[in-house]
Amino acid sequence: MNNIPDELKYSTDHEWLRLLDDGTAQVGITDFAQSRLGDITFVELPEEGEDFAKGESFCVVESVKAASDVYLMAAGEILEINSALEDEPELINQDAYGEGWIVKIRLAGRTDLDDLLSARDYARSIA
Repeated sequence: MNNIPDELKYSTDHEWLRLLDDGTAQVGITDFAQSRLGDITFVELPEEGEDFAKGESFCVVESVKAASDVYLMAAGEILEINSALEDEPELINQDAYGEGWIVKIRLAGRTDLDDLLSARDYARSIA
């Protein structure tokens, strides 16, 4: 069974978003996505300060099986990248919802969040 934390929001493209207390959000790929990719070997991270529209590709995750674009679930500015992934991309395989987060963003607004899936809805979508 896939790990799908209740407190997160999800996309049908297998990304997750965690709203933080300061109004920012962390973004990563789901446990389901990392398991399908296999051993992750490289993460092409965006630059801090870059702005992305909702649905725009902001990074690439490469594995032994494939290279996959990762899409931003809500418009925003990249505030911080998880630089640990540069040397340890396998953190995504080991802890997709914790140490394997990819970016922290400042949301352009909250309306983009209305389209995101709950944990229950995401679980149904991958069943």
